[in-house]
Amino acid sequence: MSACVPTHTTDTRAEPAHPSHSPPPVRPRRFRLAGADVSASVAVFLIALPLSLGIALATGAPLQAGLVAAAVGGLVAGRLGGAPLQVSGPAAGLTVVTADLIQRYGWRTTCAITVLAGAAQLGLGCLRVARTALAVSPAIVHGMLAGIGVTIAVAQLHIVLGGTPQSSVPDNLRALPAQLAELHPAAVSVSGLTLALLLLWPHLPGRAGRLLRRVPAALIAVAGATAAASLAALRLPKVDLPSWRSHALAGLPEGPVLGILAAVLTVTLVCSVQSLLGAVAVDKLAAARPGPPEGVGRSDLDRELLGQGAANIVSGGLGGLPVAGVAVRSTANVNAGAVSRNSTMLHGVLVVVAALLMVPLLELIPLASLAALVMAVGIRMVSLHHIRTVTRHREVLVYAVTTAGVVFLGVLEGVTLGIAVAVAVSLHRLARTRITHDEKEGVHYVHVRGQLTFLAVPRLSRTLHLVPQGARAVVELDGSFMDHAAYETLQDWQNTHTARGGSVELHGRRAGLRIAEPGVPDTATTASGTAVPAGAQAGCRCRPWTPWRNHQCEEPSPDARPDGPHRAGSGNGVPTDSARHGHGPSGRELARGISAFQRNTAPLVRGELARLAREGQRPSQLFLTCADSRLVTSMITSSGPGDLFVVRNVGNLVPPPLPGGASPRAGAESGDDSVAAAIEYAVDVLKVRSITVCGHSGCGAMQALLSSEPGRARSPLGRWLRHGMPSLERMADAGRPCPRLAGRAPADAAEQLCLTNVVQQLEHLRAHDSVARALRDGALELHGMYFHVGEAQAYLLTGHGGEQLFDHVRAAELPA
Repeated sequence: MSACVPTHTTDTRAEPAHPSHSPPPVRPRRFRLAGADVSASVAVFLIALPLSLGIALATGAPLQAGLVAAAVGGLVAGRLGGAPLQVSGPAAGLTVVTADLIQRYGWRTTCAITVLAGAAQLGLGCLRVARTALAVSPAIVHGMLAGIGVTIAVAQLHIVLGGTPQSSVPDNLRALPAQLAELHPAAVSVSGLTLALLLLWPHLPGRAGRLLRRVPAALIAVAGATAAASLAALRLPKVDLPSWRSHALAGLPEGPVLGILAAVLTVTLVCSVQSLLGAVAVDKLAAARPGPPEGVGRSDLDRELLGQGAANIVSGGLGGLPVAGVAVRSTANVNAGAVSRNSTMLHGVLVVVAALLMVPLLELIPLASLAALVMAVGIRMVSLHHIRTVTRHREVLVYAVTTAGVVFLGVLEGVTLGIAVAVAVSLHRLARTRITHDEKEGVHYVHVRGQLTFLAVPRLSRTLHLVPQGARAVVELDGSFMDHAAYETLQDWQNTHTARGGSVELHGRRAGLRIAEPGVPDTATTASGTAVPAGAQAGCRCRPWTPWRNHQCEEPSPDARPDGPHRAGSGNGVPTDSARHGHGPSGRELARGISAFQRNTAPLVRGELARLAREGQRPSQLFLTCADSRLVTSMITSSGPGDLFVVRNVGNLVPPPLPGGASPRAGAESGDDSVAAAIEYAVDVLKVRSITVCGHSGCGAMQALLSSEPGRARSPLGRWLRHGMPSLERMADAGRPCPRLAGRAPADAAEQLCLTNVVQQLEHLRAHDSVARALRDGALELHGMYFHVGEAQAYLLTGHGGEQLFDHVRAAELPA
C-alpha cells in the first residue's frame, strides 16, 4: 500500500561515493553557542554574583574568594563535570564547614584543605564510587542541609541587626538579646529592604510583572538596597575588595595531622554528596521541562565527581572557597532553558569579567544587604516539604537528630550521628514484628505484622503452638519479607498440623515472600503473589506475575470424579461466594475477582483511595489508548490510582473537531463529542500536563481499516472507523516519511498503519482548541507511544530531522 513498506529484505540503500576501503570524510565540528545558553548564563551570573559575595562574607573568607570559586566552578567543573546543566560554585551548604576551618587553621591552610579535598574527590571518581553517595538516607542529607541553614541564618542575623556574629550557634543565641538591645537602624533598614524585595519580587502581578520577574530576585534585592543606601548616604560597612595583587593563595597546611585529615574528610563528604545529589535533581528538572528533550543526557556521576575534584584543586590553589554543585543556580540554569554545558562555562566567564571590571560597583554593596540575602537562603534550606516527606516515611527522628547534631556539634559529627540513628531505626524496624493469636467461632487466627526474620522465629513458634491439634487455622502474613528460617518454621508447623487432622490457610498481603526456586513443587503462590507451602493450594501453579492477570485457581471437589465437574475455589481451598450462590461462569469470575480485591488489595489501597476521595482527582496526564483487552494501562506505565485520566476507544482514535466549532447536521460526517469532551475536561478542568496517544501491535481496528471496502454500508463500527481514514491516507502518501520502530522499518502494512495512526491522532489532538491553547502557553506536552504486545515492549515517539521514530525507553535516559 505504501512505498515505505519493505517487500524484501535486501538492503537497497545507495553505495557511498567514497571507496569501500577508505573511511568517510570527517567534517570538523564547529563551535556553536545556542541562544538559550547565552540567556541562561546571564540569568545564572546575575544570581551567582551577589550570592558568591554573601557566602564569602558568611564564612569570614576574603570576599574575592567567593568570586574565584564561582568562576572556577563555572569554567572547570562546567567543562569537566558529568552534569552539563549543573552550576557549581561556593555553596551555602559549605558555609559552616569553611567558617570553622578558617577560625581553626587560617585562610591559607583552609585553601590547602580545599586542594586536598579535591584530590580526594579525584581518587573517589577514579574508583567509580560516586553512586555510593546516593545510598545515604535522604533524611540525613535534608537534616544536614537544615542544620547548616539554621547555623547560617542565626549567624547572619547578627550582621542584619548591625552586629558581629559569634563562632557557634549557642554563642550566637546567647548574644542575641544584647544585639537586639543595640539595634543599628541603618543596617536594619537596608536588610529589611533586601528581604522585602527578595520576597515580593517573584509575586509581581500582571503582564508587566511577568516580564520583570525574569530578572533574578537576588539581584534586584541587593541592587535595590544598594541604591537606597547610596541615595540616603547611609554609613554602613560595605564590600571591600582588595587588590588582586594582595590576594592570598593556598599555603602548606599547618596544624595537627588528625585535625587536617578530619577537615579534608568533611569537605570531601559535604562537597561530594551535595554535588551528586544536585546532579540527580538537575536530571529530574531537565526531564520535566516542557517540550522535546534537547539532547542533554543523564548525568555521569563519576565524571561529575572528577570535575568537582579538579575544580576544588584549582579553586583552593587560587585562593577560592570550596566548590560544589549549587541548587539555586542549577535550578535557574535549567528553568532558563539551557541546553548544554556552554551556559555554565559562559557564566564563569562573566564572573571573571565582573571581578576585573566591576570592582567600583561591587564596593557600593552594603554588607547588611548581603547578610540578609544569605540569611534568606539559610532559612529556605529548612524545607517544610522535606519535613513532611521524612515524617510521612517515619524518618523524622533521623532528620531531627542530624539537624541538631549539625547545629550544636558540627557537620561531620551531625552526619555521623544521623547515620548511626538511621542504622538503629532500620534494625529496630527489621526486628520489630508483632505476632498475635485470636480465636473466633472455632477458627484460630495467627496474624504476623512486620518483617518475618530469624529474630522473630521463637515468638512465631510459641504462637503457632497455641493452636490446638486438629483445629482450623488461618495465618495472615502482613509484611514485605520472610527469610528462610521463618519460612521453614512455618512450613514444618503446617505439615505437622495438617498431618494431625488440622487445616491451615495462609493469606499474604505483600508480594515477594517466595523462598523456593521456581518450579519447586513444595511451594505455591496465591493470586496476590505470596508464596505458601504446598497443600495450601492444591493444584495451583500461579506465578508472581499473576496479580495483574485475570487468573482464577480451581480446586477439584473432593466428592467429584476426576473427570467430573470442578468447583471454583478462592485460591485457598475455600469456595467463594459466587460458587455458593450459583452464579454462571462469568459471574463467578467477577465475584471471585471482587472477593480477592476486598481480601488482598483493599487493605493496602484503602488509605490512598481515602485521600483521593477527600482531595479529588488530580491526574498528571491524559492517556488515550485502544480498548483492546491486552493493554493494561496501569501496568505498562507503572501508575496507580489517581495518576492517569484514561480514555479508551476502538483504535485509539481522536476525531478532529468540526471547523469553527459548528454543530453537525443530522447524518453529517462530524467529530465525536465524547472524546472531545474528555479532552476538554482533562485539559481545562483537570489541568493535565501531558497527553499520550498509545497504539499497539495487532490492533483489530487497523486491520479493519486495511480491509475496508469503499462504498460498503456502514455499521456503527464502520462509522466510527471513518476517523481512522486520515491515517490510512497518510500511510498511502509516498511524500510523507514512514514511521520507524527502533530504527527499523515496520514489519508489515498493519504495523505501519498502527504507527502512522499514532502520529495522525497527535495532529488531530493539536486541532482541538483547548489543546492548542495549552500548547501555546507551554502548559501541555503531547507524546506518542506504541506498545508491542508480543514483545511486552513500549516505544516512545521522537523526532529526528522530520522522521517519526518510535524508540526504546532506555533506563539511562530516565530521571533518577
